[in-house]
Amino acid sequence: MHQRTPHTTILNQGDPEQKRAEILAYFHATFDSDEKLYDTLRHDSTFYLRPDRLRHPLIFYFGHTATFYINKLTVAQLIDTRINPRFESLFVVGVDEMSWDDLNETRYDWPTRQQVQEYRDHVRELVDSLIRRMPLNLPVMWEDPFWAIMMGIEHQRIHLETSSVLIRQLPFDQVQQLPLWDICTEAGEPPVNRLLPVAGGTVTLGKGKDHPLYGWDNEYGQHSADVADFRAAEYLTSNREFLAFVEAGGYRERQWWSDEGWNWREFKQAGHPLFWISSGGDWKLRTMASEIDMPWNWPVEVNYLEAKAFCTWKSAITGAPIRLPSEEEWHRLHTVSQVPDQPEWDRAPGNINLEWWASSCPVDRFSNGGFFDVIGNVWQWTETPIYPFHGFQVHPWYDDFSTPTFDTRHNLIKGGSWISTGNEATLAARYAFRRHFFQHAGFRYVESAAPVVIHDDQYESDALTAQYCDAHYGSGHFGVANFPAACAVAALELMQGRTMEHALDLGCALGRSSFELARGGFQRVTGLDFSTRFFRLAARMQDEGTLRYALPEEGDIVSFHEITLAELGLEGIRERVQFYQGDACNLPDKFTGYDLVLAANLIDRLYSPRRFLTTIHERMKPGGLLVLTSPYTWLEEYTKKEEWLGGYRAGGEAVWSLDGLKGVLAPHFTPVGEPRDMPFVIRETKRKFQHTVAQLTVWRCNG
Repeated sequence: MHQRTPHTTILNQGDPEQKRAEILAYFHATFDSDEKLYDTLRHDSTFYLRPDRLRHPLIFYFGHTATFYINKLTVAQLIDTRINPRFESLFVVGVDEMSWDDLNETRYDWPTRQQVQEYRDHVRELVDSLIRRMPLNLPVMWEDPFWAIMMGIEHQRIHLETSSVLIRQLPFDQVQQLPLWDICTEAGEPPVNRLLPVAGGTVTLGKGKDHPLYGWDNEYGQHSADVADFRAAEYLTSNREFLAFVEAGGYRERQWWSDEGWNWREFKQAGHPLFWISSGGDWKLRTMASEIDMPWNWPVEVNYLEAKAFCTWKSAITGAPIRLPSEEEWHRLHTVSQVPDQPEWDRAPGNINLEWWASSCPVDRFSNGGFFDVIGNVWQWTETPIYPFHGFQVHPWYDDFSTPTFDTRHNLIKGGSWISTGNEATLAARYAFRRHFFQHAGFRYVESAAPVVIHDDQYESDALTAQYCDAHYGSGHFGVANFPAACAVAALELMQGRTMEHALDLGCALGRSSFELARGGFQRVTGLDFSTRFFRLAARMQDEGTLRYALPEEGDIVSFHEITLAELGLEGIRERVQFYQGDACNLPDKFTGYDLVLAANLIDRLYSPRRFLTTIHERMKPGGLLVLTSPYTWLEEYTKKEEWLGGYRAGGEAVWSLDGLKGVLAPHFTPVGEPRDMPFVIRETKRKFQHTVAQLTVWRCNG
């Protein structure tokens, strides 16, 4: 056995102080495992290599898991002082390959490994103190302060796995095999894979908010489906079984591949699985930190595109309808195999949770009700792109965990791998990756003529995002002009006669103002928003030039809409606009040198508007304009009362937000003109609208 890894914590029962001790131990065990993983890097310089050109160097991930705690604790308003603002903006985005993720290395000035280690030590000390002193009441629900702690822990456990995949792609001379990460020594020939019957039945997925374990937002809600009888492979597809596809020329023959798959194969010039190494006419396998003779009875590790090509080939040579399972079929297999779920097991019933080895193992090592490796060993690709269950809600502290993946381009992987721990090793877990990505993932094929249901409705149906689609790209209502467009027009009028090189649209949401500023003459416009829930749509509009959304009309009745940049006269300026994720209160260093900063309806939604307003001059050129709009709707949900600029009484006197603005901005800005009203209307349903009046103020940067 490799090492005992704590199970994820049961959050709805037990003695509160014992639960506190349990969470504290879980936190430190997680932090320890994370740091011990990086011990496998041979040199400090190894941290700065990029194993995958679409991902950051490992120094990013070394810092990312620590800064995540601070950023989420800040959003949850559990802390109000940062440890290192620069780190906490530098180590933010970099998990998935996304169009707005800036991987230009010239933009990064990475700190030393020792500096990041010292930062991690400070974070560990802070979180330790919070766990020890915060009030703890059971059950812990997802709005509870301890949910933010669990979010940080489970996020760190995800990166234990994703970082191990990147380490596995480093040059072999840059890593070292350590005893803690011993690999399996069992190897040989696999048994012949057989297709065994699986009885169909109704599958109900999704969990309620009262579930005893921590979960990510995509796990909640409900989905039911009737699964037809099917047959499933007894074993995961082994290296030996996959070799037949390789030797048959599978990587050279276009007929076996989807369009997406063949484009990837041509781009990568792939001729075999990534972790296979051709060696003098034989094959070796790269594990995380070793190269070994090919264990033919271990599961093959491939991306979805390779797994699908194999199934197409297998189907052709057998005459049977062979494919990957759907998410529902995988769950049905799990049910009939009666595999216990974590934390119910005393000892893992498969090669999972780091309880056995730091590698795969033979496909016939762990039996589960007649099938093998229903969970563990390697993740199993499915045919199902991830989608939200009915009743899905975005968690307000991490609104970009799931929503960027609801694009039909991220397929679900099920079952976990040898290094899947915590939430990853639970039945309810729903993780999805781009189809060309590599994890410790393989596949089990099934035989079924039943079609796979793809939930490919690309209309934005989430109520809030649909409202914003309409607010940004729809026509005005009740004679009130489109607000983001009107803000851009006002800013452009103010900029007449001034240099219009680079503008920053802070709190850009879906990006209409950014496009309008570019059309109005700015050579470059940077749109930046804290919420991926919004700016992923801005990035899609910039990339594809179109958005579709479903507007609520009445009850469950919706209307469907499509809007394009072309019909708005914005098609020709896409290349001058770029969108990023960022925190206006803690901007990365690269966001600087602006002639205009537009912050529309932003300040009363910031956790620290004073910090934003007292530092934004550092990002602007002398003489540049800061244009603010706000209805001054101060709510403690977003901003602690001591951070409010107005809307309260001091010494019995009313303090108005405009006066607060003047006081905060006075050291670095001079007001331009008089404030003016900017009305806007948000459509909720066909018969319900919000009519609000923001105040627009303009400030010249004194330098």
